[in-house]
Amino acid sequence: MADKPSSGEILGIPYNFDRPSLGRLVSSYWQPGKGMLVEKPFGIGYTLNLANWRSWIVLAVAGGLYYQQSQSGAVDGSDAGDDGDATDDGPVEVIVDD
Repeated sequence: MADKPSSGEILGIPYNFDRPSLGRLVSSYWQPGKGMLVEKPFGIGYTLNLANWRSWIVLAVAGGLYYQQSQSGAVDGSDAGDDGDATDDGPVEVIVDD
């Protein structure tokens, strides 16, 4: 039986299952001459190239959205039950008169 290759492409999507070294990890995430997306050092698909300024904008937007979500979750959690009662998530009966 033939050995399966540990790196290559399937349907245009790169994969690499070789054991990553520290040098390969650093060089794959920092490629100044390349675009915003580069091949992952391990696994399937692409990752952000941190040498490209567009990647930093994507990270800043993602961080801002995460921060906004965590802040709104804290506000919603403290709002629930201002009168001391826990909110009831049980079934609700709705009666519709014709």
